[in-house]
Amino acid sequence: MRAFHADSFVLPLPPGHTFPMSKYRLLREAVEATLPQVRVTEAPPASDGELALAHDPAWISAVADGTTSAAQQREIGFPWSERMVERSRRSVGATIMAARAALLGGEGVAANLAGGTHHAYAHKGSGYCVFNDVAVAARLMQAEWHRARRQLLRVLVVDLDVHQGNGTAAIFRDDPTVFTLSLHGAKNFPFRKEASDLDVDLADGCGDEAYLEALDAALAAVWSRHGAAPPGLAFYLAGADPHENDRLGRLRLSADGLAERDRRVLAALRRRRIPVALSMAGGYGRDLATTVAIQRRTLAEALASWRDWRAMEECAT
Repeated sequence: MRAFHADSFVLPLPPGHTFPMSKYRLLREAVEATLPQVRVTEAPPASDGELALAHDPAWISAVADGTTSAAQQREIGFPWSERMVERSRRSVGATIMAARAALLGGEGVAANLAGGTHHAYAHKGSGYCVFNDVAVAARLMQAEWHRARRQLLRVLVVDLDVHQGNGTAAIFRDDPTVFTLSLHGAKNFPFRKEASDLDVDLADGCGDEAYLEALDAALAAVWSRHGAAPPGLAFYLAGADPHENDRLGRLRLSADGLAERDRRVLAALRRRRIPVALSMAGGYGRDLATTVAIQRRTLAEALASWRDWRAMEECAT
């Protein structure tokens, strides 16, 4: 299975900053040590042209040139630096490469070891998100698929980060070719939410059983709405932040509950032969090792699904 990373580009954050920057390196090291069938590669940066598929040129230029305002930087949560720009480009590049491997490369399942920057809008960043990796990759895969097959590619976004994917919902609001699903904490950030195609608000303290019931119902609704025109590619934001240990999550899922969440999403996509690109999205555990272990387990589930996908391909031929 292919996975892509950009953890060489660490932001110079001030002491005490709440963003767990080191988790990306720790996750890559854990994957390399324990999941040898996952081939980990450093991602290339997304170009201005690729970013412009989902972002306003003025925003791309402001980020690249370092002319973002103090207010814009506060909304993102990162001070501007050249490394911030490079890391943001490569985080998008990693999701592009994962989507390309899953869809055009025939892998079926691939991953970005970071990504899930779903709070970024077309015209601004927000909530630790500068550019929206899934939005850019979705639009690029649609263009590449049309060029190769002369067919429309319908896309499904399954966003299971604990925070609503407001930027993604806004970017695709009027786009019937992309269906956005978000399960998230009702009272959590962002406090002013955008309308996804399907939003599922969860109460504080929601645990495994209630969460999985809500997930099953949401997925059933997705398949019901797509009976005549199923998606040809999915993006799965497998946030670790619904975990009971998370500082920002407010839900109460166990590690086993999150693994079962991942299995159900991946199995549903595999049964329908929908290639999927995973992004790790959020995770702010009180114990960083717990967050890394959850996301490593997500990648282990992805690897198992990749193996099943490959076995199905071999049987078909």
